[in-house]
Amino acid sequence: MARRLLSRCGQWVFAMAAVLLFAGCATLPDEAPRPATRAMAASADTALGKIAQASQPDPDLSGFRLMPGGDFAFDTRIQLARRAQRTLDVQYYQIENDETGRYLLRTLRDAARRGVRVRLLMDDLYTSGEDELLLGLAATPNVELRLFNPFPAGRGSLLRRFTASLFDFSRVNRRMHNKLFIADGAMAVAGGRNIGNQYFRRTAGENFLDLDTFVAGALIPRLGALFDQYWNSVYVRPVQSVVASALTRDELQKRFDTATGPDTTPPPPRPAPNDLLGYSPIAEDLDAGKLDLIWTLAEAYADSPERVIGKTASYGGVPLLDVDSVRYNVVEQMRRARSEVTIVSPYLIPGKAGLEVMREIRRRNVRISIVTNSFAATDEPLVHTAYRRYRPEMLELGAELYELSTTRTRRSVRLGLFGTSVGRLHAKSAVIDRQVLFVGSMNFDPRSETHNTEIGLFIRSPEMAQQTLKLIEVLKQQGAYRLRFAKDSGNARIEWISEEEAGRTTVLNEEPDSDFWGRTMLEMLAPLTPESLL
Repeated sequence: MARRLLSRCGQWVFAMAAVLLFAGCATLPDEAPRPATRAMAASADTALGKIAQASQPDPDLSGFRLMPGGDFAFDTRIQLARRAQRTLDVQYYQIENDETGRYLLRTLRDAARRGVRVRLLMDDLYTSGEDELLLGLAATPNVELRLFNPFPAGRGSLLRRFTASLFDFSRVNRRMHNKLFIADGAMAVAGGRNIGNQYFRRTAGENFLDLDTFVAGALIPRLGALFDQYWNSVYVRPVQSVVASALTRDELQKRFDTATGPDTTPPPPRPAPNDLLGYSPIAEDLDAGKLDLIWTLAEAYADSPERVIGKTASYGGVPLLDVDSVRYNVVEQMRRARSEVTIVSPYLIPGKAGLEVMREIRRRNVRISIVTNSFAATDEPLVHTAYRRYRPEMLELGAELYELSTTRTRRSVRLGLFGTSVGRLHAKSAVIDRQVLFVGSMNFDPRSETHNTEIGLFIRSPEMAQQTLKLIEVLKQQGAYRLRFAKDSGNARIEWISEEEAGRTTVLNEEPDSDFWGRTMLEMLAPLTPESLL
């Protein structure tokens, strides 16, 4: 929990503290223009391209498969990397230096050794202490590794980074939150997962409930163009231009090989025969040469990388609607809803604008159902403090609120978190009128709206929407508490309700799975952090 505080208000708190402790300022040096490179189109000359073309029923349609299970989601990425023959375009907010992260990096290295062009784009926030590992990968022929909005100094720790960039805080506070994996211009994975053990249920401690989707078909060129928009941005630098090393290329490669070898990086376990939706691993489809997907119309949007300097569209100094932003398109879909809106967001701070959208659609009797983390389940406790301010108003509007319970998720058979000390929600999705599914990297909070860049897919498929609602219903029934106003409290007190086995109902009057000292600490820290930074 403490580590994750750094990603939001902790950035602000540490930077302010650093004023009293250190002096210094570092900015990115000017760089000569680099020649732009572009995503490669799918081709029947590659195995993945041939399978994608053979599976697509119509050139205007895109194919999808939801991946709620971490074992399936990681195995899909590994299968695509192993089978790629021409190119891999990979973009992540965070790749952790653990068994999962190192295994993916080694798989990318192996692809490059086969002659595959690997373009890896990482946000630079969580790369502290990983410079040698990243330089070792970048020393491999056919690999180019770039950092988005890098920290120019203090690279040993996050505190030192922010201290060195103290007077450039407005820039370094803005991060690339996108998650995208494209193989041979033919198949992709997009969604909410970063790369690390806890995102794929490989720890006995904190694990995330998350959601990705496999993609093929008409949407792939659009995803490639969105990747290129970032890859060729002036706010992206090759890792070698940011990090210095006295080691030779051969030495860096040898150290990478040792760091990612079998002694420290065992292979992941094989995925289960079937996932929650009844699908088998994607490898079986690829071996058979035909993809079992849901084919439909879809769109994809990503925020402009120029958000890193706070740049938005304007005319005569007046801000304009950013119609290509993820947030704008999610809100527009909500406004068009006629019957119901279901939202899943681990970090939920609607703000005044979000509440107004809810009021607008509730006036038309549109049902609103929201699932988010409880105080005990969240890895961002200060975000939860801001969220709590809006709970009464959302309940008064008639929104149905559910909060994930660490205790209930551990007991759930279908959620599959046995042996896990904490189950946390990390999926970001929305279902509109049971017709349109949004899945992507965007949280419903100020950071995703104004500071971070995001990517999101809008899938127009009743079948995909129904599958997602099925997953959400399992989450509500087996892993969450429903919130309501206590009877005769005059909307002054909230209760947490769960339906247990044998029809037994549990009613709680305090934040579930929390203790007095945790709640007290939260109240003490809450006033220190501006909501706009959460």
